[in-house]
Amino acid sequence: MNRALTAAGIWGLIVTAVLVSVPLALRDRLPDPLATHWSGAGPDNHMSFTQNLLFTVAMALVALAIMVGVALHGKAFERRLSRAYWWGFLVGWGLFVIGMELSIVYSNLDVSDWTRARPLGWGVAATMAVAAAGGVLAGYLLRGAPDQAPEPGEAPPRLRLKAGQRSVWVSRVSNAWLAALAVVSGVGALVLGVSTALGLMEGAASGLLGVSVILLVAGLLTSSATVRITQDGVAMGFGPLGWPVRRIRLSKIESAWSEVRHPSQVGGWGLRGVPGMAAIMLRGGDCLVLRYHSGGQLVVSIDDAARGAALLNALLAERVGR
Repeated sequence: MNRALTAAGIWGLIVTAVLVSVPLALRDRLPDPLATHWSGAGPDNHMSFTQNLLFTVAMALVALAIMVGVALHGKAFERRLSRAYWWGFLVGWGLFVIGMELSIVYSNLDVSDWTRARPLGWGVAATMAVAAAGGVLAGYLLRGAPDQAPEPGEAPPRLRLKAGQRSVWVSRVSNAWLAALAVVSGVGALVLGVSTALGLMEGAASGLLGVSVILLVAGLLTSSATVRITQDGVAMGFGPLGWPVRRIRLSKIESAWSEVRHPSQVGGWGLRGVPGMAAIMLRGGDCLVLRYHSGGQLVVSIDDAARGAALLNALLAERVGR
């Protein structure tokens, strides 16, 4: 982690140096204020030279401080995927801020007034492409060694079931912040819907109403989850009503175990998916991990995961022994 912090500091100095040196070197060829925002009709907003300089540097340094804080927390470097996300965002965001500043400088170069600034055009697309490519490449190259595999011969936990005994394990987890998001979005959608119906709001209200409804649905579906393990397999229900439901047959599962994982290790909260792994992460801590016969994994943050894994392994062994 010390190497990562050192590299982050060096990268921060490089980004800051570019953001400061390039505008200062070309200051005599730039208007003051500078065009900093464009619409279809051309530039529509501006900042003074100093304001723009301080704003872009702040964008870079605030993000750098956040990433350093995440690194100091320690969890970001425990797994290969989280290391890839950390490096990818660190490098990609720096390239993005640099690209946007260079695009603004180029658009304002050698014009007499900010209203005559050139359209950003290809600059935005090029910036996003370079930032994305740089972030992906950095994450891939700096993700480090693969996660440590379980010790050879280590048996997964397993309950002892009596002959003919039918066992069921059910557990539930919820996220208060996502539930609060759903409540706030629901209230907002109701107010906007009533206001629009009464003719009190028009135009932008329709867009805000759509966003509120989307946040309401997303918050409801991801604010809680219920996991049920039976002889038929694993069933995961989402939201307060436990719907929709995802079902996984026992025939697809190789083994299960419990493990402590955090959102920073799987790419954040909610439903996450990368090649070889998917995660349902509503809170950090105890998680149920399923390994498929195909080699993929499913991580579900859920309470009492060790008991659920033990029952699932017992059911798998019973199925094989038939």
